[in-house]
Amino acid sequence: MICPNCRSKNIGIIGPQQYYCWNCYIELSVQNNMLHLHEVELDGSLSSLDDLFSDEERRVER
Repeated sequence: MICPNCRSKNIGIIGPQQYYCWNCYIELSVQNNMLHLHEVELDGSLSSLDDLFSDEERRVER
C-alpha cells in the first residue's frame, strides 16, 4: 500500500482494515475498496481528509 498523501510505503497496521502512515502521520481505513483518510488532531479526534483526494486516488485495488 502507498499513502496517497505523501506517496510513502511506510504504512503500519493498527487494526482490521485500519492503517497508519508513519511518514505523514495520517490514519487510513478501507471500506468498500475505498481509502478514507483522517488527520489525528491534538485532542485525539479525527478530521477527514477525503475531500482533498479524488475517488480515483482513494480507490484500493485488490
